[in-house]
Amino acid sequence: MLVKIFGSAVYGVEAICITIEVNWMKTGIGTMLVGLPDNAIKESLQRIESTIKELRFQVPRTKIVINLAPADIKKSGTAFDLPIAIGILAASDQLKNKTALDKYIIMGELSLDGNLSAIKGALPIAIQARNENFKGLILPKVNAKEAGIVNNLTVYGVDNIKEVIDFFENGEKGLEPIEVNAREEFYNSQYNYEIDFTDVKGQENIKRALEITAAGGHNAILIGPPGAGKTMLAKRLPTILPPLSLHEALETTKIHSVAGKLPSNSTLISKRPFRSPHHTISDVALVGGGGNPQPGEISLAHNGVLFLDELPEFKRTVLEVMRQPMEERSVTISRAKVALDFPASFMLVASMNPCPCGYFNHPEKECTCPPGAVQKYLNKISGPLLDRIDLHVEVTPVPFNELSGDRISEESIKIRIRVIEAREIQTERYKNYPGVYCNAQISSKMLKEICVLDTVSQNLIKTAMEKLNLSARAYDRILKVARTIADLSKSENIKAEHIAEAIQYRSLDREGWAA
Repeated sequence: MLVKIFGSAVYGVEAICITIEVNWMKTGIGTMLVGLPDNAIKESLQRIESTIKELRFQVPRTKIVINLAPADIKKSGTAFDLPIAIGILAASDQLKNKTALDKYIIMGELSLDGNLSAIKGALPIAIQARNENFKGLILPKVNAKEAGIVNNLTVYGVDNIKEVIDFFENGEKGLEPIEVNAREEFYNSQYNYEIDFTDVKGQENIKRALEITAAGGHNAILIGPPGAGKTMLAKRLPTILPPLSLHEALETTKIHSVAGKLPSNSTLISKRPFRSPHHTISDVALVGGGGNPQPGEISLAHNGVLFLDELPEFKRTVLEVMRQPMEERSVTISRAKVALDFPASFMLVASMNPCPCGYFNHPEKECTCPPGAVQKYLNKISGPLLDRIDLHVEVTPVPFNELSGDRISEESIKIRIRVIEAREIQTERYKNYPGVYCNAQISSKMLKEICVLDTVSQNLIKTAMEKLNLSARAYDRILKVARTIADLSKSENIKAEHIAEAIQYRSLDREGWAA
């Protein structure tokens, strides 16, 4: 007997419907699994046989053909265990009531005793099920809240396959659909941070630079000696970024869902991601890819911050593969039969010591590096990558009197309010420019109309270009940063003081900085 069960496969951050056709034949022996399954799916037959026996059902001894359609698309993962098992029971007439099987997407990984384990990509699967007008989605209970945020879709979370069998045998009764108030949970947890800028003593100029970084969505690099507070400051950057919108939260959650990075029983991601990979990371782990392409760290940092601590310690090839995604704000992973796009709109924040010993330009300690070592260390980072970083910020050690003083630093929420106000100005400015939401995203063509300079400002930036020998890309970056500084001061036009402050944040471009 032939039956059809519906599942779903995730490609990139989207899902497509997969039809699992199971045909039980009266003649022949063995189980044939076709439709380009990977090894994980082929091994599912052993798990399914154990589960069926554990439930006191019979494993059919005559031939079974299982087809995963469309047959020209490769399927991977263990989430097809549950629909294949239900299909075998239905095709062999051990599941009597088959009338509702075609109304649901069914997904789940089986253990040998029939219990269900978590799957990846529950959110895009739920969105696809709703878009294709399925009545509901049945999946492991640990993924139910994640899928339950999709409206107009009935989601059932189950612990084991027996619950699914009883659900269909009892005429779609016996399971309670999951109910999630995603909006309420989302808005209630947006401001709950364990860290705050008020924890940081001194470093007011660095906080100012990070405020500009957050207000314009710029990339930044912090250069300073060990213990100056570079990592501490960078980790607090998400606390002053504007809160995620529902659309951004959905985008971010989909990526983390596909990568299997969402905690159990979680719903929407409510805070901007902060990813801090170790410097031993590979190219593929950073940008994404693999045999079954998965999102990398730059995609997991989408709508948030990618922090690269000790930037020169990363392999040069790893850093160079970021250059195109930083401009395009997405990454395309191409394989022989498929090309997948992963979003990668992230803010890059990096930190580094000024030299191998860490004490070049230190106010008190002497640098012990040999001649030329500072320049060699800096040369580990290519010029094109540095050009793509808008703010170069020198971090100096905090003096003892500031460290031990009683002065209370400004709270993150107060800085965040100023950042949100600046972003609102930018949202209004770019409402007629699709895909542009902040100053860091404007193109060179848009600069001419967005960043109009008066004569004084024009002469100032001309002098800086000539003396610092800046590239054309660095010129663009200065204008973008100046535009953000003007927005923070609620100035309609860019003034000379805004340009002057922006030029300060190109310290690595200064001639003789590392001499």
